[in-house]
Amino acid sequence: MKRNRSASIWTILALVALSFMCVWPVVAATQQEQPQKTYGADEARARTQQPARWVTTDHSKHEALQGNFTSGPEVTTACLSCHNEAAKQVHQTIHWTWLCPHDEKQEMGKYGLTLNNFCVAVPSNEPRCTSCHIGYGFKDASFDFSDPTKVDCLVCHEQTGTYEKHPAGAGNPVSEPTVFPGDGKEYLPPDWNKVAQSVGRPSRKNCGDCHFMGGGGDAVKHGDLDSSLYNPPKELDVHMAADGANFSCVRCHTTEAHQIAGRCYKNPAHVERKSLIDDDQVTRIACESCHTATPHKPGVKANDHTDKVSCQACHIPTMARAEPTKMWWDWSTAGKKKDGKPYAEEGPYGKSVYDTKKGDFVWEKNVVPEYRWFNGTMLYVTLNDEIDPTEVVELNWPVGGYDDTRSRIYPFKMHRGKQPYDSGLNRMVIPHLFGKDETAYWANYDWGKAIAAGQKAKNLEYSGEYDFVETAYYYPTTHMVAPQENRLECESCHSSDGRLAKLAGFYVPGRDHFAMIDTLGYAAAILALLAVIGHGLVRYVACKRRSS
Repeated sequence: MKRNRSASIWTILALVALSFMCVWPVVAATQQEQPQKTYGADEARARTQQPARWVTTDHSKHEALQGNFTSGPEVTTACLSCHNEAAKQVHQTIHWTWLCPHDEKQEMGKYGLTLNNFCVAVPSNEPRCTSCHIGYGFKDASFDFSDPTKVDCLVCHEQTGTYEKHPAGAGNPVSEPTVFPGDGKEYLPPDWNKVAQSVGRPSRKNCGDCHFMGGGGDAVKHGDLDSSLYNPPKELDVHMAADGANFSCVRCHTTEAHQIAGRCYKNPAHVERKSLIDDDQVTRIACESCHTATPHKPGVKANDHTDKVSCQACHIPTMARAEPTKMWWDWSTAGKKKDGKPYAEEGPYGKSVYDTKKGDFVWEKNVVPEYRWFNGTMLYVTLNDEIDPTEVVELNWPVGGYDDTRSRIYPFKMHRGKQPYDSGLNRMVIPHLFGKDETAYWANYDWGKAIAAGQKAKNLEYSGEYDFVETAYYYPTTHMVAPQENRLECESCHSSDGRLAKLAGFYVPGRDHFAMIDTLGYAAAILALLAVIGHGLVRYVACKRRSS
């Protein structure tokens, strides 16, 4: 009788377990089908679907914009007749000064003492570089940064899509049809009245015409910013795609008094982990602003990673997925000629791999980022700092570490190359590249003269001796967020040869192994198995004895 009762109990338990196994997947699937609340993301997505959001005026009807304009400053004067504080605000921004407003020494910035390993530095090369300045006539250090009429309102606000600055016009559009030798393209004068009356909220094109073309061409600088983002498919960027969120840049890079949210050299883009639930006035620059610190469904392990791993690390599997990006630039090989003439060679992707003016290049697509701890602050080598030319000189580097509560594992594009330095003083230098004068490198291919002129433009010392040093430059990767089905899998990092293989100083399950812990783990597993087998044998023997 006892044996039958025991059997009945075990039968009931087995049926309960079987029922649970059958019902649980259905319950789990139901939970998964429920939409995950994303708060700010849902709100932002809804806003972008409204065709005329925030528009309260038709600029084509403004009397001030009916004039027969013949220049940019004339248009700006008309704009300022209503927006009378705008120029003052713009004058305080990094887009205007090319200096980080948070740096009291005024060293950080394109027009400060920092440099990169692309076109190196702006001073002495202004007419070419300032084609992406938000002003008119920035041709040299004499530019009047206090003149309100020099502000170019149109470059950020016109919406015809026809407004262009000349690539070597010091920030000015052309006044007559002009072909630029660098790209063979004909540039046309703007229809000043038409572009002035079209102004509105900045679009991706307004921002992208400069930021997608950084470094002198499409996708050169940033592996996550290029012309493919003017109208990307959802597979490339879920936020900017028309069939995705269809965001413009300013949806996340929110603006107050023309100060655009984002990282500024040493100054992080954000320092607090706040979402719109915590503070509806918070900038939208961080993923957590909209998605919160627990963006995944309850119980999903990925929610436990957000205190150490950035969203970008998992959701941007590769960069340069549409257009190739430049990964190597060797200035030391520049100056070679064929038959006494400068030349260029085309390589993979239809991109130049050698140019007499600039040296050797390497381009890559679908680039796997490099990963570093990052708390939002970048440090920089300046033109006054002493370097060690026997090592690769990191011109900038991310600040952070495992023990820093503000740090996350973050993806970066690492651009490498060779560029000139002062071998007498062991300092980086500015080469004067652009121009037709006898000291411009692109006019005479004389590095000595070019460096002397570049240093003089910034009142910097030069020993008269130069050589070339290998350098590296970090670019944070934060655009080209892929659909969730294309995110990285756990094994991408949690394996011995995964993406975090070179990021040392902390323990990663699946990547790191400690002999003692492994031994204890194996021993525990074996003991558990033996215990189960032993328990089964004891029950088997006991059952046999009772039955006999």
